Parts: sequence; structure tokens; C-alpha cells
Amino acid sequence: MINNKKVVVIMPAYNAEKTLEKTYNEIYQNFVDEIILVDDFSSDKTKEISKQLNITTIVHEKNLGYGGNQKSCYRAALKAGADIVIMLHPDYQYTPKLIPAIASMMAFDEYDAVIASRMLGNSALKGGMPLYKFISNRFLTEFQNFVISQKLSEYHTGFRGFTRKVLENLPLEDCSDDFIFDNQMLALLFYNDYKIGEISCPTKYFKEASSINFARSCKYGLEVLGVSIKYRLAKMGFGIKLFNKEGRKLDLDKELKYY
Repeated sequence: MINNKKVVVIMPAYNAEKTLEKTYNEIYQNFVDEIILVDDFSSDKTKEISKQLNITTIVHEKNLGYGGNQKSCYRAALKAGADIVIMLHPDYQYTPKLIPAIASMMAFDEYDAVIASRMLGNSALKGGMPLYKFISNRFLTEFQNFVISQKLSEYHTGFRGFTRKVLENLPLEDCSDDFIFDNQMLALLFYNDYKIGEISCPTKYFKEASSINFARSCKYGLEVLGVSIKYRLAKMGFGIKLFNKEGRKLDLDKELKYY
């Protein structure tokens, strides 16, 4: 625990057998109360390795997508009594060593959510981020900052943390089951006036690290533009339902299959 807050690390996993153990070994166990991995119908041995590492393991009987995986992760973390939830991809692209710092920013009630930014400190290209991804990341971030009227350094990192209050109150069931889930969630945080903190994070790109292909990146980029425009229209009072505060919360009664 940190400041008497239970810290749970969640791992949305898909075919992560080559990197899971390395990621797990760099988590500072003294600062984490529980680790939960949700395997999204992998075709490799991700769930077996997770179980061998004594990680609480949940398996999907079919692929639910990146956003669908996260919803299961958050349900499981809330059921486990988490006060602070840190999402860490098991592909070793982000360093687990930052978990204590991220958790502390929320444990002392300074922030409701924290993102680990690859753009702070100019580490993205040094870590091997493809140039087209870097350029699109910067363009989309600047576009969203302008439309949403915020000043984040990055909207597209997969290393982030949330308080229990955030996960219980946001209408996450209304969000997509695809990759755009991450972006919708940040928009919801801003829309509901939660405080988001940032921390600089080095990143590593290598063969085994997960990454969406160019076509899906283009689809994601177009969806990001859509989220931003819907956010602005909602703020202007046009009745956009995606960001309705009365939307569907996470269904904590939904069954999770523990492995």
C-alpha cells in the first residue's frame, strides 16, 4: 500500500509470452498489493506463464479487443478492492519501475489519473518509435489540445493509472472495445473535470513489443479526431451522448473467468 491505499497493477495481455516475465520481474513488489492479468484469447502461452508467476489470471473465451480487455481488467481490480489501478502493458515497452511514482501521485490525492508520457523528455525517438508514429502522435496531440482546450504532452500512451473514484463513476461501458477506448477515457476524464497528472517515461520499441499496424493506426487516428470533435460539441451543449455523465458504469456483476 501507499498512504493506506491498495495498489493493483492490471495487465491487458494478448500474445505476451515472450515479454511477460521480464515485465513482471521489474515491478517493485513492495509497492504493489496485487497484479491482475487478463488474457484476451491469446494463441500462445501467455496465461500459462502468468499463472506460473502467481499473477491473478483471467482469460477471455473469445477476443474482446483492447478496450474490452481493459474493461475486464478494471472490473477485476475494483472487485479486488483496489484504491489505485495502474495499467501496464506486459510487452515491456514501458518501464514498470515508474509504478511507485505514478501511484504516489494519486495516493496522496493530488491527481485522479496519471499518464506516463513518452513525449516528455524526448525519449520516444531515442527508444525506437517509428518516425510516422511520432509525427502522427504529435499532430493528434496538438489537435486534441486545441479542440479540447487542454495541455497534455501525449494522449496515446498505454501506461496510465486511475483512482477507484474514476473507475466507478465514468461510463466506461459506453466506450469502444477497440483501441480508441484509451482516447475516449481521457476525454471523459476531462469532460468530468478530473485532474490528470503526467510523468516522463522512456519507451522501447523492439520486435516483440506489441504495436498496431499502419492501417489500424490510420483508423485510430480518424477516430481520435472524431472523439475530439464530439467532446467539443458536447461541451457546447449539442447533446452528444458519448460523454453523458449518466451513461453505463462498469458492470461489476459481470462474470470473470479466473484461470
